[in-house]
Amino acid sequence: MKKRIFTSESVTEGHPDKVCDQISDAILDAILAEDKQARVACETIATTGMALVMGEITANCYVDIPAIVRRTISEIGYNDPALGFDSRTCAVLTTIDEQSEDIAIGVNHSLEYRSEADKDDGSIIGAGDQGMMFGFACDETPELMPAPISMAHKLARKLSNVRKSGELDFLCPDGKTMVTVEYGDDFKVHRVASIVVSSQHKPDVSLDTLREAIIETVIKRTIDADLMDDKTTVYINPTGRFVIGGPRGDSGLTGRKIIVDTYGGYARHGGGAFSGKDPTKVDRSAAYMARYVAKNIVSAGLARRCEVEIAYAIGVAKPVSVMVDTFGTGVIDDERLAKLVNEKFDLRPYEIIRHLDLARPIYRRTAAYGHFGRTDIDLPWEHTDMAGVLRDAVI
Repeated sequence: MKKRIFTSESVTEGHPDKVCDQISDAILDAILAEDKQARVACETIATTGMALVMGEITANCYVDIPAIVRRTISEIGYNDPALGFDSRTCAVLTTIDEQSEDIAIGVNHSLEYRSEADKDDGSIIGAGDQGMMFGFACDETPELMPAPISMAHKLARKLSNVRKSGELDFLCPDGKTMVTVEYGDDFKVHRVASIVVSSQHKPDVSLDTLREAIIETVIKRTIDADLMDDKTTVYINPTGRFVIGGPRGDSGLTGRKIIVDTYGGYARHGGGAFSGKDPTKVDRSAAYMARYVAKNIVSAGLARRCEVEIAYAIGVAKPVSVMVDTFGTGVIDDERLAKLVNEKFDLRPYEIIRHLDLARPIYRRTAAYGHFGRTDIDLPWEHTDMAGVLRDAVI
């Protein structure tokens, strides 16, 4: 039997880059709650004792950005000066401009809307930037995600849960997880080859206590025992000490964990980050739509693995290209599937926003533990309501 291994990582909500993602999306949510038509491109930097919010925002409302920043940092768990980053005492700086008028021309009214005599609502909004976005789904897990990133996210979320509940009160917010999965023939999950968990901790806990507690309360409660054997390698805090963490240990920046946000490197990524961007930015909305399309194709039984690429020109509503790749697992050829996607899904930004109901405050909770495959929150791009339509079109 041929073997194939693949590794993916995740990080906890206290990782410095994830702190920044959550701040940016918390600000976006607060603005969308007041103005659904707002244009937001908000990025955050965090380092010892300071958070800086910057970007371009055009909105018909006011939100208290410093208060949102401090609340978000506190909810994550940075509310102790000993951690070197404290929600109550850190400096909060802002430097915000309005969206560029040159960009706004094409976003507010697309090229088609400005040039076509027969205008429809679907062509009002143009893509907020050029670029290509990818979506992916596979049948390795119930949520139709690759197994390595799914397991890594679950470990990271469990690590935060036992910290916040007080069960492991010596843990601190920053942490990372990594899972290596061994596949057998035909991409079937065979076993877990290795697990890495690194967690920030208080200085008075011993390494032996930390390692035993994480194995018993995090790993054994999260990873299926049938997938682990005596050859599975487990590393817990392999450096031996992780007291200095969060923005004190490493500066953070919005959008620096895009592979954690998507498929753990298992599928391609267009390069654009998600957090802090309103849904007119196709970096975000079209990536969600591509996942929605791919997941419905797999859910319909039309492929075991599916990747969808959608590409846009700035200011233009219709995509410049749509690609479907089923890696040889499709029940019909990929070209026919791509044609079916174009027939059954309206991929213009306005229609994506409308169909997935994206102009609302749903983004803060996506900013940690992945934007895809979530079962703890209801995300519209994870629905499989189009699977029957696709199946019927092929039969």
